[in-house]
Amino acid sequence: METQRFGTFLNGEIWPDQQGVHINAHGGGILFHQGRYYWYGEHKVAGTAGNAALVGVHVYSSPDLMAWKDEGIALSVSEDPTSDICKGCVLERPKVLFNSRTGKFVLWFHLELRGRGYEAARCGVAVSDSPVGPFRFLGSLRPNAGALPRATHFSANPDIEFDGHEQDYFLKRDLPGGQMARDMSLFQDEDGTAYLIFASEENRTLHLSRLSDDYLAHTGDYVRIFPGRSNEAPALCAVQGHYWMITSGCTGWAPNPARAATAPSLTGPWTELPNPCRGTNPANGLGPEKTFGGQSTFILRVETPHPHYVALFDLWRPDNAIDGRYIWLPIDFTSESHPIVRWTDRQAI
Repeated sequence: METQRFGTFLNGEIWPDQQGVHINAHGGGILFHQGRYYWYGEHKVAGTAGNAALVGVHVYSSPDLMAWKDEGIALSVSEDPTSDICKGCVLERPKVLFNSRTGKFVLWFHLELRGRGYEAARCGVAVSDSPVGPFRFLGSLRPNAGALPRATHFSANPDIEFDGHEQDYFLKRDLPGGQMARDMSLFQDEDGTAYLIFASEENRTLHLSRLSDDYLAHTGDYVRIFPGRSNEAPALCAVQGHYWMITSGCTGWAPNPARAATAPSLTGPWTELPNPCRGTNPANGLGPEKTFGGQSTFILRVETPHPHYVALFDLWRPDNAIDGRYIWLPIDFTSESHPIVRWTDRQAI
């Protein structure tokens, strides 16, 4: 099997770091800071045990998105069994932003408490003075407790009769203790405002939540996107005065058709677009109907030499988690009336 050579990326194949070891940063995201890219992701181990967090969040750095230096573990799981991030928890989809006001690097991630399956549905936050860590875990929560989203259909008063909108049931159920937060991503707008977007309401509805000025807390200001539509794996970018999103349906580890959406404002209205994928992954014979075998995790803005955008997908291998692979494909915003993500075997970023 051919492996990646520096200067090109072979989609779906082994991608070695500068030490020749397959990059271990799954469900990840990229931060560009002071001329260098930082790739954060879930550190996996071999076998099905790797689907839980036994190590933490891995970070790599690169000047060119090709030659990646292993910078170690940015956030380690805890040996303390009372910690929310104790060894054996589920820690997924880590993303990092730099806050220019505070000079801090802020990490958010989806967290499931050890031994509780996926019932906790929390988001965790950590902070560091350096992009490579170590990050200090601050805590986890279900966001926006007691806060109604914009344009809600019912009263916060629990004595008021439920109004019959089935898609609102879970929102109202979780109002006192905070909303569920599973698959997630971070987004930083041009004015520096940060948002967390996540699958909520038993994965039926996306929530887009504005963060505090220091990026360390939720503000209670949030919107629901596509109630009842069952989206997960959200990834966001802003191009040509509009906001764009790629997501997937909810089929566990199994791939499904990618989804796309656009809006003139982060608060909406959001309009669903056709499946953006084109072409076929020759390694598995899968095309748009299965997103080449992958699932969205992040949209990367490449800063040089000319800004352009790349969609990042994970090829999950839950039976041997450490062997998960990566698909990075450019997004074309110009050829049709909606974004196109076209398969290429060999990609120069």
